[in-house]
Amino acid sequence: MKKNKKNDSLENMLLFAWVISLVATLGSLYFSEIRQYIPCELCWYQRIFMYPIVLILGIAVVKKQYNAALYSAAFSGIGMFISLYHYAIQKLPAFAKSVPACGLVPCNGQYINWLGFITIPFLALVAFILIFITNVIILKRLEETNK
Repeated sequence: MKKNKKNDSLENMLLFAWVISLVATLGSLYFSEIRQYIPCELCWYQRIFMYPIVLILGIAVVKKQYNAALYSAAFSGIGMFISLYHYAIQKLPAFAKSVPACGLVPCNGQYINWLGFITIPFLALVAFILIFITNVIILKRLEETNK
C-alpha cells in the first residue's frame, strides 16, 4: 500500500510538469498566433526546448514511465539557461549591449512587461524551472525506490 501512494505521488508530479509544459506551449502559441508577436531568435530556441517536453511528458503520463523525467530535465535545464540569458538581455544593461543579431525582432524587445519585470522570457524561465525541479524530485524518488 505504501508503494501505491508513492506511485500516485510520482504520477501527480509527472502530470504537474506536463501541465506546466502544455500551458507554456499554448502561451507561446497565443503570443505568436493570436497576439501576432513575432518571436525573436532566442524565443525560437526556447520553443525548441519546450515543445518536445509536452510530448515526452504526455506519453510518460499515459504510460506511467517515470524515467522520462530524465529527458524532460535535460530539455528543461537547457531551456532554463536560454531563458535566463534572454531575460538578462532584456533587463540588465550590461547584457543588453551584447545583444545578438536576432533577425526581424531584437532579442531585447519586450512585447509585455507586466509589473515591471514579467516578460515572455521570464514566463518561460519560470516554466522551465518548475519543470526541472519537479523532474529532479521525481528522479530522486525513483532512485530511493530502487535502493
